[in-house]
Amino acid sequence: MRSFAIFYVDMIGQPIVYDTLKALNISFEYLEHPEAPTIEIARQYWQGFVGTHCKNLFFRNHKGNKHYLVIVHCDHDLDIHALEKVLGEGKLSFASPERMMRYLGLTPGSVSPFGLLNDANHEVIVFLDDHLLSADRLSFHPNDNRASLSIALADFKRYMDFTTNHYEWRKLY
Repeated sequence: MRSFAIFYVDMIGQPIVYDTLKALNISFEYLEHPEAPTIEIARQYWQGFVGTHCKNLFFRNHKGNKHYLVIVHCDHDLDIHALEKVLGEGKLSFASPERMMRYLGLTPGSVSPFGLLNDANHEVIVFLDDHLLSADRLSFHPNDNRASLSIALADFKRYMDFTTNHYEWRKLY
């Protein structure tokens, strides 16, 4: 693990993530690990890495004209039909890899709220489970699933405000 450093060129992830965190003066813990496209695989490498690890799911509505990033604790299995009722956004389905690239600039297995930096038109709506509000730190990929970052909850909130994407904290389960 490494703490935030001014020289991050050797860190895995999209440079826009590190540039933004630096500009916002957000410190983070950094962990490099082998490719981890699923929670089950990533869990093998998180030993001793401080932070509440999050599951990030990218959905589209039935018409395909709205896109949602849903963030929950990594240990929680999400029932899509129950989520549809809670959000009241109609029928949801997982977005295709093409949509993921178009809206977040990401590939499957690397979805992260840091992908919002690639959403130039701020079209993706974010729903965060309010259980995460009790965490001291949250952990996400830096838009590449070969590394993880952990940032303080207060800093994550500042980051979300910076993105200007619409987001809501909701009881999702």
